[in-house]
Amino acid sequence: MALDPVTLIVTIALAYLLGSIPFGLVLTQLTGAGDIRKIGSGNIGATNVLRTGRKGLAAATLILDGGKGAVAVGLADYFAGPDAAVIAAGASVLGHLFPVWLRFKGGKGVATTLGVLLAIAWPVGVVACLAWLLVAVTLKYSSLAALVAIGISPIVAWFLADEPRAILALFLAVLVFIRHHENIRRLASGTESRINLKKA
Repeated sequence: MALDPVTLIVTIALAYLLGSIPFGLVLTQLTGAGDIRKIGSGNIGATNVLRTGRKGLAAATLILDGGKGAVAVGLADYFAGPDAAVIAAGASVLGHLFPVWLRFKGGKGVATTLGVLLAIAWPVGVVACLAWLLVAVTLKYSSLAALVAIGISPIVAWFLADEPRAILALFLAVLVFIRHHENIRRLASGTESRINLKKA
C-alpha cells in the first residue's frame, strides 16, 4: 500500500532526525573523553570510541547507534505500517551517515544498518551479526567484518525476507561500502589496522 505524501514526508524526516543523533560524539563529550572526531580515525562510531580506551562508552555507542535505527523502524511500522518501516530504515541510516548537525559528516553506518535489519527482518539481521562476529574473531579486521556482514545481507534478505527488504538491504550495503572506501583501499594494500578483541 502506497503512503500518502504527508505520511511519507513525516516518516522520512523523523527517521532521519532520529538516525542523525551522533551518540558516539555525545557520549564521549559528556563523559570527558574529548571530541571523538579528533581521535583515531575521526569517525563517530563505536570502533573509534573504543580507541579512547573507554570500553563501556564503545559498547554504549554500539547499542545506541543500532537502537536508534531499530526504534525508527518500530515507530514507523506501528504508526504507518510495513511500507513506512522500510522507508524509515533507509532514512535513519542516511541520518547517521549524513547528520545535519555535523555538517553531514557522520559515521559509517554499520551499527545502525545492523539495527534496522534486526528490526525489519530479524533473520537477516541475525545472519549479518553472526557474519560480522565470525570475520572479526578470525581475521581481526573490524572494517572487513562490516563489509562482509552488510555485503551478504541483500542475498540473505532475498531468501529469508521479501523483495522490498532485499532492495533496502542492497541500498544500505551500497551506502556502507561507499563510506568504507578508504578502509577498502587499506585492506587491499595491507595497511588496515586490526582490532584486539581480547583487550576490547
